[in-house]
Amino acid sequence: MEQASKTITGIGVSPGIAIGKAYLLERGRIPIPYYTLLGAEAVSDEVKRFEDAVNKAEQDLELLKAKVHPDLKEHANVLEVHQMILRDHLLYDETLRLIQTDKLNAHWALIRALMKAQEVFSTVEDEYIQSRVADVHAVGERILRNLSGKEHDALNAIKERVIIVAHDLSPADAAQLQLERTLGLVTDMGGRTSHTSIIARSLGIPAVVGAEVASKQVQMGDIVIVDGTSGNIIINPSEEEISYYYERQDQLETYLKEIRRKSHLPARTEDGFLIKVEANIELLEEVVAVKDNGAEGIGLYRTEFFFMNRTDLPDEEALYNEYRELSELMAPHQVTIRTLDLGAEKLTSWFPKLEETNPALGLRSIRLCLQYRDLFETQIRAILRASAVARNFKLMFPLVSGIGELHEVLGMVRKVQEQLRRQRIPFDDRMPLGVMIEVPSAVAVADLLAKEVDFFSIGTNDLIQYSLAIDRVNEHVAYLYEPLHPGVLRFIKQAVDAGHKAKIPVSICGEMAGEPLYVPILLGLNLDSLSMNPQAVPRVKNLICRSRLKSCRRFVKKILGFRTAREINELLQEMMLKNFPEEFRVFDPSDLIPKGVAHIRRR
Repeated sequence: MEQASKTITGIGVSPGIAIGKAYLLERGRIPIPYYTLLGAEAVSDEVKRFEDAVNKAEQDLELLKAKVHPDLKEHANVLEVHQMILRDHLLYDETLRLIQTDKLNAHWALIRALMKAQEVFSTVEDEYIQSRVADVHAVGERILRNLSGKEHDALNAIKERVIIVAHDLSPADAAQLQLERTLGLVTDMGGRTSHTSIIARSLGIPAVVGAEVASKQVQMGDIVIVDGTSGNIIINPSEEEISYYYERQDQLETYLKEIRRKSHLPARTEDGFLIKVEANIELLEEVVAVKDNGAEGIGLYRTEFFFMNRTDLPDEEALYNEYRELSELMAPHQVTIRTLDLGAEKLTSWFPKLEETNPALGLRSIRLCLQYRDLFETQIRAILRASAVARNFKLMFPLVSGIGELHEVLGMVRKVQEQLRRQRIPFDDRMPLGVMIEVPSAVAVADLLAKEVDFFSIGTNDLIQYSLAIDRVNEHVAYLYEPLHPGVLRFIKQAVDAGHKAKIPVSICGEMAGEPLYVPILLGLNLDSLSMNPQAVPRVKNLICRSRLKSCRRFVKKILGFRTAREINELLQEMMLKNFPEEFRVFDPSDLIPKGVAHIRRR
């Protein structure tokens, strides 16, 4: 009797369909002995054992860097980051302290240090920052395996083309993939900004992350279908399902090739209006994907990564070199660079730890930069210096809540500009300065903010959360996270109208911008540019080119009178199905519904 297929769902992070045998990446449990050390000699021996394990990890990472696949060379910096984390005080110094002071054995001391590091990261709600926890855990596991004498590199055992299924893939794992033998990727852990997701997207490997139970449900050698668009994983599919997905695979590849061929053309609506389509990135390595997918610039460059994965604060020269390279790589296209958007709990490596009961409403983003002005001035100096390279930078400030805050920030920029003038260091004195509209107070005073800056960028991820008082990573209330909530749409319209009245451009750089379903609404709200994950650019551009702006405006005028997200969603799906039937035919209607509104359709 044929075994029934089973479907599990995760987060589709790299579009495409993979069909093949599963390779279950199992490393086995690491035994963690726990005992206390008796006598100074035992402590000294345990310290040496730990240091030997760290030294071996350093050597292993150096060897791995030399073996990285040519197509993954640009991602080898992840291995360098791991080498730095090995000596980070949160991991290295804390483990040594626990061995020497608390007399714990090396295994248990390292576990305790990892748990403490986890606590530091756990208070952050930002998905990108949370995904950096994987770096620390991967380094910790590498040391633990050395302490236990366990092998690391199960990926080397792959001898045929497979779909890799794992509880998690560390950044080091992702950088070691045998690309010619990797059909697709599935992990229990991870999000859209994890290293696995970034690498899968840049290489065009279908991938689903955050599947939670995949590594427990899938057995070695099972036939698996991975739909990197919808996030569906089908285990031991029937012949009919295999046939259906092979057909979908052909349709999808043909469709994507067709729209990618046109993705380098301007996004011009059928009635002649140009909409700029840009990309959101956080790593220099993603510039390749930006250009390959036809993005017309970078609408959001996140600067946190360079601060997050270091054992000390980066100096001005290191930041300058990073930003200079970005400017050169993207010239003549524009780059909108966002200043540091971290919470205080993420700077405990360098600053005194703060006790905050609600970090999301605490010292973060621009507030943190105004608190630690030396840090902020260093970043501003680096950005201003790099702005002279190709004069293609725009600078924006996150989480600005009002005019007083903005005046402080602009005062600091003017101060740094004056310093550079006195030192005869060149910079672009016409570099546009803007703010992110992310909190309700910023929307309320958008007319005042617009008179002080050169552009707005609407960050919908935070705007939705703060407007609806919803934590979208909280499973108990995540279903209330509604991008189509009438209040959210009215906030966006109010910000756009205020910007345009002051004759400044308004863009959107949150996840809404990259969802094909929302294209008619964003066009109808009169946004000047949309910025998104690079891989979303071809689909969004294609839909813009096949839309009529005047029709979208009429549609938005109508839905702004609706009372619920459900009403708006139903009419939007009906309109999309009528105007873009091939999108539904290729991707399936359910695939076009973002996670945040999927529950509406099921009711």
